Amino acid sequence: MSQKQSIKYKLFTKDNPGSTFETIQLQVSNQKGGYIIHRSLVHQMEEKRQGTASTKTRSEVRGGGKKPWKQKGTGKARAGSIRSPLWRGGGVIFGPKTKKYALKINLKEKQLALRNLLANKADDIIVLKEEYLLLKEPKTADAQKVLLSLNINIKNKSLIVVKNKNKNLYLAIRNLPNVDLVQANHLNIHLLINHKNIIITQDALSVIKEVYGA
Repeated sequence: MSQKQSIKYKLFTKDNPGSTFETIQLQVSNQKGGYIIHRSLVHQMEEKRQGTASTKTRSEVRGGGKKPWKQKGTGKARAGSIRSPLWRGGGVIFGPKTKKYALKINLKEKQLALRNLLANKADDIIVLKEEYLLLKEPKTADAQKVLLSLNINIKNKSLIVVKNKNKNLYLAIRNLPNVDLVQANHLNIHLLINHKNIIITQDALSVIKEVYGA
């Protein structure tokens, strides 16, 4: 079962940093939704698996049509083909074959999982206006100043969620190994779980509510 819940995020303003809040309504599970979050994460990670490992059976290995030696009289063990699994260069018994690892999950489940995680990580999320992230030049030092002004430890992994592409910001954070940038419509479970601090612009938050059915 799910229910509407009011979630408070810290709202960063230059006048009162961290003292005001942005409240949004999210349709979330009655509990913390650990099961559905786990299912969604497993689904996403399995989707990345190629599953292309494949070995040949004795019927697929080239050659081996001729009997190596006659059946009797040689003193050797019987052999019908040089492509037997017992022979070097022969087929493989019960080896891996191409496989799809994808776990089926409904779109509504994925959306619910992401909303649950946005609710569970409310204490780690900061909301701000996009103008604070508009850099005049793509300088790493400027991006670092913005993060420090938010009282964020840059040694921890941080995720910045924006509505539209921000080229200067993207170029500025490339030299910050623990900082990643993503557009709101590409947000996913793995990114949220994998980052300690989440910075979301107000425009991006509107997109999240629209795209993920908040």
